[in-house]
Amino acid sequence: MTIIKVSLKNIKKSIKDYAIYFFTLILGVAIFYVFNSIESQTVLLDVTESTYEIIDLMTNMLSATSVFVAFILGFLIIYASRFLIKRRNKEFGIYMLLGMSKRNISMILFFETILIGIISLVVGLGVGIILSQLMSMLVANMFEADMTKYEFIFSGDACIKTIVYFGIMYAIVMLFNTINVGKCKLIDLIQTNKKSETIKMKNPVICTIVFIISAIALGYAYYMVTGGINETIKTSKDIIKPIIIGAVSTFFIFWSLSGLILKIVMSMKNLYTRGLNTFTLRQVSSKINTTVFSMTIISLMLFVTICVLASSLSLKNSMTANLDELAPADIQLSKRVLNEDWLDQGYNEEQIRNSKLSIREILEKFNFNIDSYLEESVEYNLYQTEDLTFGDTLGDSLETIKNTYTSLIPYNIADDIMTISDYNKIAKFYGNEEYTLNEDEYLIVADYDSMIDIRNVALKNNQEITVFGHTLKPKYKECQYGFVEMASNHINSGIIIIPDNVADKYYIAYNSVIGNYYTNSLEEQREIQEQIKNLSNNPLTSQYNLPSINSRVDISEASIGIGALVTFLGLYLGIVFLIASVAILALKELTESTDNKERYKMLRKLGADEKMINKSLFRQIAIFFMFPLLIAIIHSIFGITFCSYIISTFGNEQLLPSIIMTAIFIVVIYGGYFLITYLCSKNIIKEN
Repeated sequence: MTIIKVSLKNIKKSIKDYAIYFFTLILGVAIFYVFNSIESQTVLLDVTESTYEIIDLMTNMLSATSVFVAFILGFLIIYASRFLIKRRNKEFGIYMLLGMSKRNISMILFFETILIGIISLVVGLGVGIILSQLMSMLVANMFEADMTKYEFIFSGDACIKTIVYFGIMYAIVMLFNTINVGKCKLIDLIQTNKKSETIKMKNPVICTIVFIISAIALGYAYYMVTGGINETIKTSKDIIKPIIIGAVSTFFIFWSLSGLILKIVMSMKNLYTRGLNTFTLRQVSSKINTTVFSMTIISLMLFVTICVLASSLSLKNSMTANLDELAPADIQLSKRVLNEDWLDQGYNEEQIRNSKLSIREILEKFNFNIDSYLEESVEYNLYQTEDLTFGDTLGDSLETIKNTYTSLIPYNIADDIMTISDYNKIAKFYGNEEYTLNEDEYLIVADYDSMIDIRNVALKNNQEITVFGHTLKPKYKECQYGFVEMASNHINSGIIIIPDNVADKYYIAYNSVIGNYYTNSLEEQREIQEQIKNLSNNPLTSQYNLPSINSRVDISEASIGIGALVTFLGLYLGIVFLIASVAILALKELTESTDNKERYKMLRKLGADEKMINKSLFRQIAIFFMFPLLIAIIHSIFGITFCSYIISTFGNEQLLPSIIMTAIFIVVIYGGYFLITYLCSKNIIKEN
């Protein structure tokens, strides 16, 4: 009973000085519950079946991600416990002097961990349940769902999962604490605050050499993921190389700077000897010197946080913004047109002959009149010939382009070809720019930036092409903006637009119809699409190739679903990484403040007033917090550039707002922890 009383007394005493630890535990529990309760929150949402499938995929991915998140939070809890035990060494020494056994000390820590776990779980779950209701509204808003059936929801599965995961974490912490106490020696515990940490001055020449080499290596890694991406990154495996170089270089940057900063400032006598700068800078140097590995991990975690948040928010915003531009019609029907070459692939002559019928003619065979549902529509054909591949359009520039853009590009794939009259019909229907061509000219329309850059190399060289026996020259020195197929992102890598008289109908590869419904009702539009899909149950499908359906409704639902999936995963990982990083920094600072109470007492005896001491403390914490963040921001400039290249098909127009939102998020969380750390540290070192 005495042990439990001591445990309760210790917790009560620790809450004031170590509020950040308890706050982080509660926040971790709340976040874990919120993201694992999304499945329960979406049950009552009025959404379509396809949207439910996307939500189901999202919840499964969030559940899998939670395992990784649990490892991060578990590491944070163990790391925090290590610091908390370290600052209580003198307390444990006094217990042992009074005759308490190590077993009883372990029991005190055991009950403290259980009580802290119960408190953090109860409070965290309470906060999580409240926040999950707000998450329900966010989910409904992102999926544009009907909230009429909304009611207060408690997720039993998420609650059980949270209790189990955090229970395992606390059990590991208890084991860790027991092992640590068993290794303690009385003399070390009693003299822990009397030990003066020696600052080992590193050789400045070696530090300078290491810094220069690390900076060069880091610069090369930056080049690989930005300027040299087409030369150095050909497959997904190639990205591992710059990641390893960047991580190792970051470690040695911290290692070298920890030895250079103090040496450089010491040479600046006026700055070094001013006020308490001598004490402040030696304290900072000592912290960085002894936490090089930790600072590296924290900086890399902050880097991942910034990139994940900025990229996920950008992707979601871009996909939403793209919808009106890239899906301007209600429905698009497309079908493959076969020729005699398909006889070798299992098709018979009747199927090939029937495939040459238009979409309207095929649907009439099924007694389905598509025009009765469309207010307006246009029809067009796409041509393909093996005599005009992507590589053929590059001509003399092909070898230069292959050497410059070494990523895997299908140069032997037949390019899409379209007549100028057909394209202008689509362009007018979509509200895009229309073009004109002379009989010996061609142009290329595209909207995929990376492929536009490649094609422009050939167009600037005035590359002629031969198509259907006609030699054509480019009308423009660069690709023109345009697309034909509706999508949620920019996927048109290039369509060759030719004069009408050049086209050979034998090479028609696709026939398509684009239209707008008479009705604006989403339910009625889905019913029409279901009717077309149900035609596949008709026995005539063995003779006729039914068209595929690409609708604005489907694109919208897919875009919203993917955007929500990426956003929630980004927020989940970003928040956890950020909290873990800044909590470790905060706990390290609080422990340092506890260990340095005697040093601050000595400063007061030497005549330093509270204003000078608080100013020194503020500068120490500010430098310690800003150092890893500054490195992370530099990494992020190039990391976000690489991410924007990868997601360029979705558009980068929304990147700046996403970066601003990420910056605000970082400032609020990071700045909040910094401020709380300073106030708690000031409370720890103040004179009683």
